[in-house]
Amino acid sequence: MRRLYSFLFYCSIPFVISRLLWRSLKNPAYRQRWLERFGFYTQTYTQDVIWFHAVSVGECEALFPLIHLLQSHQLHLSILITTTTPTGSARVKNVLGESVQHVYLPYDLPDVIARFLKTFKPKIAVIVETEIWANLYHACAGKQIPLYLINARLSEKSVRGYQKIPSLVIPTLNTMTKIATQTEMDKERFIEIGANPNTVQNLGNIKFDVIISDDTLNQGFALKTELFKNRFVFLAASTHEGEEILLFDCYKKLKLQIPELLLAIAPRHPERFAVVENLAKNAGLNIVTRTSQQSCTKETDIFLIDTLGELKLFYATADIAFVGGSLVPIGGHNVLEPAAVGVPVLFGLKMHNFAFIAKKMLAAQAAIQCKNIAELESQISDLYNQPELRNTLTTNAKKFVAQNQGATEKIYNLLNLESFT
Repeated sequence: MRRLYSFLFYCSIPFVISRLLWRSLKNPAYRQRWLERFGFYTQTYTQDVIWFHAVSVGECEALFPLIHLLQSHQLHLSILITTTTPTGSARVKNVLGESVQHVYLPYDLPDVIARFLKTFKPKIAVIVETEIWANLYHACAGKQIPLYLINARLSEKSVRGYQKIPSLVIPTLNTMTKIATQTEMDKERFIEIGANPNTVQNLGNIKFDVIISDDTLNQGFALKTELFKNRFVFLAASTHEGEEILLFDCYKKLKLQIPELLLAIAPRHPERFAVVENLAKNAGLNIVTRTSQQSCTKETDIFLIDTLGELKLFYATADIAFVGGSLVPIGGHNVLEPAAVGVPVLFGLKMHNFAFIAKKMLAAQAAIQCKNIAELESQISDLYNQPELRNTLTTNAKKFVAQNQGATEKIYNLLNLESFT
């Protein structure tokens, strides 16, 4: 089955390249560093690495506390981090700089994977969340490289998909040294699709171990005074196509009730920054961008966060935060960051990527879920008029995050990285 999979993947390469070119029309970074995706490198890298893979920004943010913990132990290990997207790549470079090596994850083709493994000779492979690659995992097993899937999650939809190809999935799962899942349900689902029960254990979700430093909070509070003086800030984070236009309409209606309201908006993907700016202008809204380095005036309606890596900072400037990808069928994004910062959190119904966390937060009265944009408007109005409700939400949210922390240390102990020094 793996040979058929490889054959089909080779046949798809022209379409893969075409997709990169198409995506590069909006984000030119997709035209760069193609050689890395095929296992060719233009410089010499350190070998015998501790290798971590995180697909994009969300997985990188979840991984950073583990990397910081590893580095704090001063084991003097060479660390490699691979990503799939340019935004993930940029985040790794911004946060970790020269303290780690970084390249794109190569395509899951036998010869490509062989070049990658020959170049870096990983001592251990640590994959974040849901990446399951048949050739990569088979090659790691063949070279006796311990392979860990951490913070692993699996949706019901994914289970149904994997169960259709057991002859490919089961051998792939059996190459793994350990699978550390986010929840007991995720553990059961991995076993259901063929993972060895002895290799799967629930260690919790490392996203709870988000780091919000006092410096970030203090900078955020200062920035609120500098940029948003006397404004009630509603921050819409990680928004997607179809959400911004709804939020602009919501803002217009709320503005009639809350004259000092300001909508700060952070689109999920940088290639959409200009699109969202034009949407705001076409809606007749006065917009200021972060990169313009201008402060908002009384006439400013929208503050566009057209930068990367500043979301935690801007959560600290907000009075209310809505996490996007949840009004449209994306599946939601990380609601734990605003909760840890201490801002009231709202999200829509479409939270299947964070279903467990959303359910638990709602049960703890640590967030508010809105069925549609009209309900979001109503909830913002209520929160504005009830400061005590805002305080209750933030108190419950911080408590909820704190009670569920500790997965990072458990995973660090599971990996036993001291043995590779």
